[in-house]
Amino acid sequence: MIEIAAPQLQLLDVNSYAARGVSVAVLRLDAMHPTIHGNKWFKLKYNLAEFQSRGLSQVVSVGGAYSNHLAALAAAGAAQGFKTVGIVRGEIIEPLNPVLHFAREQGMTLIPLSRKAYRELRESIDPIDNDPTLNSLRTRLGDFAFLPEGGANFRAVAGCAEIVDSIDWSVFDAHVATERVVALACGTATTLAGIVCGLQLARSNEAPRVKSPRVLGIAALKGEGYLVAEANRWIEAGPKADTAATRIDWAIDERFHCGGYAKVTPSLMRFVQLFGIETGMAVEPVYTGKLFFALHQQILAGEYPRGTQIVALHTGGIFSHA
Repeated sequence: MIEIAAPQLQLLDVNSYAARGVSVAVLRLDAMHPTIHGNKWFKLKYNLAEFQSRGLSQVVSVGGAYSNHLAALAAAGAAQGFKTVGIVRGEIIEPLNPVLHFAREQGMTLIPLSRKAYRELRESIDPIDNDPTLNSLRTRLGDFAFLPEGGANFRAVAGCAEIVDSIDWSVFDAHVATERVVALACGTATTLAGIVCGLQLARSNEAPRVKSPRVLGIAALKGEGYLVAEANRWIEAGPKADTAATRIDWAIDERFHCGGYAKVTPSLMRFVQLFGIETGMAVEPVYTGKLFFALHQQILAGEYPRGTQIVALHTGGIFSHA
């Protein structure tokens, strides 16, 4: 049994934000469990329940060399006693980076796949889990349940919709906000879609005069329009309360990917280091670091009106060889 703590909201005390009238609180999804980090639990929970109901004891998934999803799946397998296999895009380089090292420590079998073959596998997988490529893997590995890249499917969207239950705007000062924003890093847009769906469902139970927050995704990868299309697809598949009265505004900002997935710049790395010193909160440069890097630049550039309240999701991703 995996015990997950309720995530807490932590206010950031940053003078430059306060000077511009912007308040930021961090939803510490990273602190819910020592090994299953951040939003990944919400993506996994309904999938794992479904796999258990089918009596499956092995789960296969795919991801890049810095996939937080593979690491969380490996940890869940270690905690619940099922086998895990990670199909890793590209060459697996030894010594392993901290993410893959952690996954292997948790018992995950890592299998490299060329970028071309990986792309073909990802593009060929259909929703009913009956793909010829997967069937060839079953010949090699035995029967298994399959999770797509990033754990992205409709069960993951439904799980991520529950993150909204932990957002409490009363953590901010009592004054009325001019704008409320829920911000998060995006790799597959599944979590963003879940947040949008969860806010729509919550909106249907609120008084019409209550102003809904908007949702802002910060793209962690390069690919113009890709994440927007993915978000639309998952929102359509997610829990429904999408009417004119409940619709939530959302957008994905593609300016801060720093060259692409797992790509970094010197300014990003300096920011990640200084952010940790100033706030006491560790972030990594692949996802959450880019989120706060973006928010920092947006706030200092005056992109938010005074009185804006931002809840930023810390979606985990801190691994070490310790």
